[in-house]
Amino acid sequence: MSMKIRLARGGSKKRPHYSIVATDSRNPRDGRFLEKLGTYNPLLAKDSEERVKMDLDRVKHWLSQGAQPTDRIARMLEAAGVLAKKVRSNPKSAVPGKRMAELTKKKAARAEAPAAAE
Repeated sequence: MSMKIRLARGGSKKRPHYSIVATDSRNPRDGRFLEKLGTYNPLLAKDSEERVKMDLDRVKHWLSQGAQPTDRIARMLEAAGVLAKKVRSNPKSAVPGKRMAELTKKKAARAEAPAAAE
């Protein structure tokens, strides 16, 4: 059984509120879970203590049992000091898309045209 520590959404439309839960990865996002480990309220300020609340002892227990945190939960655990910081790199994010590459090429060609005319 593949265990996950992930977010389960609650709250009304455009007012999200998440529970941090330990669950089987085959269960639906908002479905059955084994244990509620905390809460996350993205509407609060980033420096607010109420934004993320976790029972770190239980989180450590589930991690020792082999549960895998999702990317968002892993970032929260890194901020709390439970997990070691992971180096993330997305080299493709700095490369412009096809459309932007074409526009910069055209702009460079226009800049060269008056210089070549002189």
